[in-house]
Amino acid sequence: MGAVALLLLLLLLLLLLPVVLARLWRLGAVPLDPAGRAVLITGCDSGFGHLLALRLHRLGFTVFAGCLCPAGDGARRLQREAAADAGRLRVLRLDVTRDRDVRAAKELVLSHLPERGFWGLVNNAGISTFGETGWLSMETYEKFADVNLLGSIRTTLAFLPLLRKYKGRIVFMSSIIAYFTLGNGIYSMTKAAIEKFCDALRLEMKKFGVQVCIIQPGNYARSTKIQPPVSAEEIWNELSEEEKAVYNKEYVQERANFFNSILSEGSINGSEVVDAMVDALTSPAPKARYMVAKLKEKALVFVCALFPTVVMDSVLSYALSK
Repeated sequence: MGAVALLLLLLLLLLLLPVVLARLWRLGAVPLDPAGRAVLITGCDSGFGHLLALRLHRLGFTVFAGCLCPAGDGARRLQREAAADAGRLRVLRLDVTRDRDVRAAKELVLSHLPERGFWGLVNNAGISTFGETGWLSMETYEKFADVNLLGSIRTTLAFLPLLRKYKGRIVFMSSIIAYFTLGNGIYSMTKAAIEKFCDALRLEMKKFGVQVCIIQPGNYARSTKIQPPVSAEEIWNELSEEEKAVYNKEYVQERANFFNSILSEGSINGSEVVDAMVDALTSPAPKARYMVAKLKEKALVFVCALFPTVVMDSVLSYALSK
């Protein structure tokens, strides 16, 4: 038994050594100077993208803030911020599902590049909804795939040449929901796909000096507008007759109440996630993944990653039955 314990201890030390060395390197390395470096952020109308645009501008970056609604409240607030320092924060219309919007964004960036060039792309734009698999239409699945997955890929492909040229950073917004789902499988699906896209991209970009980082927030529903409270009545009215024959209004109401209770527990401190995004863009040795979540959320991810599927299914089934 002594030999087994020693072997396990050595294995643990080998696993922890790279983490410790990376932490020491991060502490001793020189921080990045933001001046003269450009960053494009998608989804800046509200939420994390909006907060990040304001933070990066105040740090000294040149910020291109992509907004779906450039005449909306969020975009106008960014424009007011830009007015105090003309030229270093630009608000642009950017629907990540439209090729022409992405092309126009690239042209704008190219025509206003600061002296140190294009440093970062933050794929933050995303949407979320609630519903069991059969409750959602094919059109809804296509929309979510286009915004959350293909939208990020579309912007990444457009800006890869610039990122390779300036050895910059690409940051993707994922979620701990990439590991498990509690009523929003359609969102989980897109985030799990983004994770795998990033895994491939991160390895491929190493030879160019481009670093790829994933942000994995926990429940920050109250910090963003990505998921408003759900209405059981609206869900029921949109169900097909086939689904209504299987489920009843009481079940839909129970599921809606459960999901809304989760939303109500969301953190209101969105700056925690923005801190991770800033670190991904400015650290000399950024992490591949930044999980910003409560302890119980991290525990769920741990169970999902290390235990057999039947264990995770039991845990989630119990949660759904409460």
